[in-house]
Amino acid sequence: MAVSLTVNGDERSLNIEEDTPLLWVLRDELGLKGTKFGCGAGLCGACTVHLNGQPVRSCSTPIEMAAGGRVTTIEGLREGDRLHALQEAWIEHGVPQCGYCQSGQIMSAAHLLANNPAPSREDIVAAMTGNLCRCGTYSRIIAAVESVAGAESSGRSQGREA
Repeated sequence: MAVSLTVNGDERSLNIEEDTPLLWVLRDELGLKGTKFGCGAGLCGACTVHLNGQPVRSCSTPIEMAAGGRVTTIEGLREGDRLHALQEAWIEHGVPQCGYCQSGQIMSAAHLLANNPAPSREDIVAAMTGNLCRCGTYSRIIAAVESVAGAESSGRSQGREA
């Protein structure tokens, strides 16, 4: 199947089986290794990317569903050489331990902040519930998201919208 889609702002055309998971297209065909394989069933959130502005589990999203769409991966959150505010906050708050779930965590948080720039703690917890962290850094994740939300409400830019 011939598929065209926009990935991180770049038009891409591929000839690929229609049931190939978006995750494997991103990683194997396009070389974008930031999105991780976790459970393979869409349950852990490690593979979260944005498809047409909505978070999806790329391990269980067939490429045919992304055809003609706009995909943003963790690599696409950067603006040039500048990290996204969430990526900076992750570093500042020492969120990653093993780091495996972090791209999916950040993509979920980016979606939340794009739609609710001043979320409550409850909003943050609800938005992040579908992303699992085996290292248990949930309190640091919440603090990092809160710091970006607080900075955004005081005028700091979040970089390119996801």
